[in-house]
Amino acid sequence: MNTIDYQEGSVVSKELIKKDKGSVTLFAFDKGQGLSEHTAPFDAFVYIIDGKAEITVSGKPQYVSAGESIIMPANKPHSLKAIERFKMLLVMIKA
Repeated sequence: MNTIDYQEGSVVSKELIKKDKGSVTLFAFDKGQGLSEHTAPFDAFVYIIDGKAEITVSGKPQYVSAGESIIMPANKPHSLKAIERFKMLLVMIKA
């Protein structure tokens, strides 16, 4: 999946699908970049395409590398940080 490129010092996103019941978004995080802690009212599935991330869900950090995935449950605080540059596919289900 090379439909998105890294940009130095940035987080880049590209929405691939947006429907009433969910969305699919591709992200590219430069090393050290991230998303601060937040919640969402729906479940989210994250698949790491390239690199390595620290994803914290409900205060518990997990390290996820290329080829691995994690679920961020609805209404649970979560954050993401690029341990190294990483790309991820985010699938959100609004059911």
